[in-house]
Amino acid sequence: MKKLSVCLVLSLFVSGLLASERSFNSPDGSLTVTVTDNGGQLAYSVTKQGTLFIESSPLGLVADLDDLSKGVTLTSADEKRITDSYQLKTIKQSQVNYEATEAVCQVEKDGRHAMDVIFRISNRDVAFRYRVYPKKDTRVCVVKEEKSGFSLPEGTTTFLCPQSKPMGGFARTSPSYETSYTLDEPVGKNGWGEGYTFPCLFKTADKGWVLISETGTDGGYVGCRLLNQQGGSYRIGFPQPGEMNGIGSVTPALSLPAATPWRTITIGTTLQDIVETTVPWDVVEPKYAASKEYTYGKGTWSWIIKMDSSCNFNEQKNYIDFAAAMGYRSVLIDALWDVQIGYPKMEELARYGKSKGVGIFLWYNSNGSWNDAPQSPIGKMDRSAARRKEMAWMQKTGILGIKVDFFGGDKQPMMQLYEDILTDANDFGLQVIFHGCTLPRGWERMYPNYVASEAVLASENLHFGQGACDNEAKCGCIHPFIRNTVGSMDFGGSTLNKYYSADNKRGTVRRTSDVYALATAVLFQSSVQHFAMAPNNLEDAPEWAISFMKDVPTTWDEVRFVDGYPGKYVIFARRSGGKWYVAGINADEKPLKTRISLPMFEPKSALTVYSDDASLNGSVSTLKQNKKQQVAIEIPQNGGVVIMQ
Repeated sequence: MKKLSVCLVLSLFVSGLLASERSFNSPDGSLTVTVTDNGGQLAYSVTKQGTLFIESSPLGLVADLDDLSKGVTLTSADEKRITDSYQLKTIKQSQVNYEATEAVCQVEKDGRHAMDVIFRISNRDVAFRYRVYPKKDTRVCVVKEEKSGFSLPEGTTTFLCPQSKPMGGFARTSPSYETSYTLDEPVGKNGWGEGYTFPCLFKTADKGWVLISETGTDGGYVGCRLLNQQGGSYRIGFPQPGEMNGIGSVTPALSLPAATPWRTITIGTTLQDIVETTVPWDVVEPKYAASKEYTYGKGTWSWIIKMDSSCNFNEQKNYIDFAAAMGYRSVLIDALWDVQIGYPKMEELARYGKSKGVGIFLWYNSNGSWNDAPQSPIGKMDRSAARRKEMAWMQKTGILGIKVDFFGGDKQPMMQLYEDILTDANDFGLQVIFHGCTLPRGWERMYPNYVASEAVLASENLHFGQGACDNEAKCGCIHPFIRNTVGSMDFGGSTLNKYYSADNKRGTVRRTSDVYALATAVLFQSSVQHFAMAPNNLEDAPEWAISFMKDVPTTWDEVRFVDGYPGKYVIFARRSGGKWYVAGINADEKPLKTRISLPMFEPKSALTVYSDDASLNGSVSTLKQNKKQQVAIEIPQNGGVVIMQ
């Protein structure tokens, strides 16, 4: 027995010697990724400034040509410093200078180079993906499972959006990334049984914050979700079989050699790194050149206040006049326009809009056989021939772009449809907004005519239910920290109506203030914003609010986190050109009383402040910073603040 024990110890000792381990640091040395192949299984961990944020977590793929999650060996790792500089008008930061350590970890199985695990490690982000190689004459494969995991430390709490089951909700259009977040809950849950939609935010006790997501997904893979295994252990999950009415496989098919999308991890001791990260765009490349120079700006949208009946010729002409009065670039004409306006009259509207300096975005159903959504136009976006014919008409008519709705699913055929719509639209100079859809995954850089996606419980819910209005501020304090950090968000908010109705006298009641509406125009980032304003606001809204909404930018050069906590309050600063906008909102029952530092403004400079009193009555005043470049602010529940110079 003693001899056997000695042999076992020696065996384990030799096995430990044979295990490979590599560590890679970010350019500033603050982030470290360690990769091992102990026991023939790949794993990684991540530390920030010596503190463990991602504990040992599995890596690897299971494909039909080979199981690349076990019996593998980490043979070598090529490491180099990479830099990139790019400009992108449609994200939170217009000029990005990216620097990272790239580590290509070569993996062998049965003596052949089977796979690489590629890491990019910047000073606040870790991104990794797999490159799979052919096996003899096998040039294609199906990835049956991805083992990529994320193990969070004990004491971690979660800020997550549950994935809905397929073929549910309105007209069986789910999942469409439109469920309510759970906040500050312990790890160990799996949403409603189907995991969580990206991005996923975690608070690691008193250590800091971790944001997990993915980027670079196109028609060559599936959109993924995050599944809880147990405790603080999560893993990548593929789509659900029932998505798209059961059409298509849940597993991606690859032509080898092929690389998977990137899994991203943003780590910060505070929320600053989470808010300011650019990793979704840092690690991707444009897939095609823009067919023209696209422009961006503000617009109006009748449907959110007046619903389907407003999509008629006279009302849309009225909204074009309203957009012109506001100096806006566009109107969005929603569902049923093909029936209630018609193509000839739409051409007339486009000509009228052009005479006023206002363009048009048109709504379309994604169609196909994947849901029951009845709104038209139908049968125009799911097939190439019909789609391109329709887009040629739009180009001739002078339409600016399209809003395509009701997708529901992340299988590979659906991801290919997104890519096909974007690619065809670019050929005809059209910008694209998606609704009832998946999360954008680096698409602003990958597809230059892509504008934004919904992928959130957006403003329509404020019209449909008082509960959404009652919780508007709480949700507004979530999205800037989670959903909007990784991609442009088409929320369609910032209404100045008191009621969500045509006469502004009945319907669901807005609980938030006018200053809140102004603040979210800054806090919610999208390069094209169709606000939930109405022509009557020229008469019934405060002049100072109308003036602000005329001037507020939709493209930004820089964002800075000032203060906040998901679901409670948020204060950001955004810069457009040489002008800074500091915006904050509060959802907490108690008024937010705080002193904030604003180093972007000169000491003792005079600042214009939009603020609310305790009864949510807004006003504009002037104040000066102190020598320390600080100002004291107070935001009541459901209220806001905006500070400008």
